[in-house]
Amino acid sequence: MNIINAIINLVNNPVITIHAHYVGRNRANSMGDALEEYIKDLFCGTFDETDEAKRIEKISKVFSYLGNNSNPPDGMLFGGDAIEVKKIESVNSALALNSSYPKHKLYADSPMISNACKTAENWTEKDIIYAVGIVNDNSLKHLTFVYGLDYAASDEIYSRIKMKIKDGVETIPDVEFADTKELGRVNKVDPLGITYLRVRGMWGIENPFSVFDYVYKRDFTKDFNFMCIINDEKFSTFANRQSLIDLCSTNTALSITDVKIKNPDNPAKLVNAKLITYTI
Repeated sequence: MNIINAIINLVNNPVITIHAHYVGRNRANSMGDALEEYIKDLFCGTFDETDEAKRIEKISKVFSYLGNNSNPPDGMLFGGDAIEVKKIESVNSALALNSSYPKHKLYADSPMISNACKTAENWTEKDIIYAVGIVNDNSLKHLTFVYGLDYAASDEIYSRIKMKIKDGVETIPDVEFADTKELGRVNKVDPLGITYLRVRGMWGIENPFSVFDYVYKRDFTKDFNFMCIINDEKFSTFANRQSLIDLCSTNTALSITDVKIKNPDNPAKLVNAKLITYTI
């Protein structure tokens, strides 16, 4: 299973009232949870599975790892991509990434992932899909899939900034620092030596609809807008891409367009990509 299957399942099962579909079936407690369950169904083709035990079993055969906010990523496909799901409520809201900077790719040696994630399968790096849903009135209004490769700069860009700040903080005189994965931790702030201060980074990134508005603009007269951007090199790796092309020829609401997008590391260089859109 891959992103092509997910798009085909989306077009064939346009479930956008996700609150009623998932919360009503006791599969989710919130819209954020409902969106994550919806993404699982897109990649697993389990929309019509009413038996929850069978649905869970099917999902376990597609995903090697399932995480949450405390244990990223949200999912990893067996032998395929990683997935990070983000819910926002305003059409132009940025994504809050908290302590993790944006991911160009996901690496097995990353200190930000759990051992369970590292050992879920035999892997060293994975491309990562950002699945961003905009929800309002208990419905999914907009959804986008973009790869970190096309959306975020390389890790060295973010880690360099992080280390510069960390090194700068730790050069402050007369302050006792402790080893930490965060930007800094100051021990013994008070005379009793019982108070500490954590210095944390709070990362954020503009949402993909804003970032790629030079190649795609949503139709706000529609109930639902979907956008996916896949660079041509990645698109060519999907053996089932012809199935999506064939579906596009029979469904006028679905389109695939050749576009050029900015390289996240060097916007002066353009990358050939596929813009896949679907509206209801």
